[in-house]
Amino acid sequence: MNTTIIFTVTTDLSYDQRMIRICTSLANAGYDVTLVGRELRSSIPLSTQPFKQKRINCLFEKGKLFYAEYSIRLFFYLLFKKMDCIGAIDLDTILPCYFISTIKKTKRVYDAHELFCEMKEIVTRRGIYKIWKKVEGFTVPKFRAGYTVNQPIADEFKKMYGVHYAVIRNIALLKEIVPAEKKEKFMLYQGAVNEGRSFETLIPAFKNINCKLIICGDGNFMEQAKQLVAVNNLQDKVIFKGKIKPDELTAITQQAYIGITLFDDKGLSNYYSLANRFFDYLHAGIPQLCVNYPVYKEINKDLPVAVLIDDISATNITAQLNNLLENEVVYAELQQNCLKLRLTLNWQQEEIKLIQFYKDIFNRKENEELS
Repeated sequence: MNTTIIFTVTTDLSYDQRMIRICTSLANAGYDVTLVGRELRSSIPLSTQPFKQKRINCLFEKGKLFYAEYSIRLFFYLLFKKMDCIGAIDLDTILPCYFISTIKKTKRVYDAHELFCEMKEIVTRRGIYKIWKKVEGFTVPKFRAGYTVNQPIADEFKKMYGVHYAVIRNIALLKEIVPAEKKEKFMLYQGAVNEGRSFETLIPAFKNINCKLIICGDGNFMEQAKQLVAVNNLQDKVIFKGKIKPDELTAITQQAYIGITLFDDKGLSNYYSLANRFFDYLHAGIPQLCVNYPVYKEINKDLPVAVLIDDISATNITAQLNNLLENEVVYAELQQNCLKLRLTLNWQQEEIKLIQFYKDIFNRKENEELS
């Protein structure tokens, strides 16, 4: 019988490109994989995947009550499932995974997409921060096996909790790009519409940019973002598309002219981020405006694919985007660099490390697992 791995998330499975990639790679490598997530009232039917999928329905959809309810429901779902390994994806599912792995004496892995406690929406709220930091301090040292998306975050986990996590970056799958004439020039933000993504300055910047901004995604800053559009009278320039299925999003991204990857530095998680969209833009062959934070700076060093900025004020965003919009020489250079770099920076390379990680996990003896 195939080795069974269960991964747990709080996301809607239809839109979680990162977990679709990870689960597909492991399923193709011969593992029996199940991805467990949440079902929202707005959820669409699940697409067929090479791995199993399970949605958990909750009465609450956000806040403390949601996390409490989801953790309890997830625990009891997992309690009656066979597994050889449980994978907690980020801190918001780690408690039930820890207790289940302890009860069942199964292997456990922590997949940290970010420094959860250092996200702006956590670190700026003292009470919430203290709760999650206690959860992190209790559980992460007990997850001796894990991986994250870049070396600075891995270094932080080692410094805080003495764990040595692997680095497996969330890079897009290398696919053939079908050349197509772009119908109109528009700029694209794709991903979570959350606090800390610089919408407070990005949206007003478009008052003086002769181009539309398409926003694909949803999140905890959506209402504020829509208010910013209304206040600045940008309803015809800034278009909200909501959540888009991965295949449709890929098509939209390839039609875009410029991508946007901006964060403020109000949390260490933002400063050490490696956003999925950075690679999605790169793989679509489109230049982007991006913050000049360490990981992006390192990738951009030898073969620039983005215009990196330190100043995320509306004035500077306007100037930089207008320059990229009008300077065809710079644009063409960045575009060609994207097409070159995608050949070496792609999921086909990263999944080799992922599959080896799980081979090593299952080759460990039980007494080594928690050492």
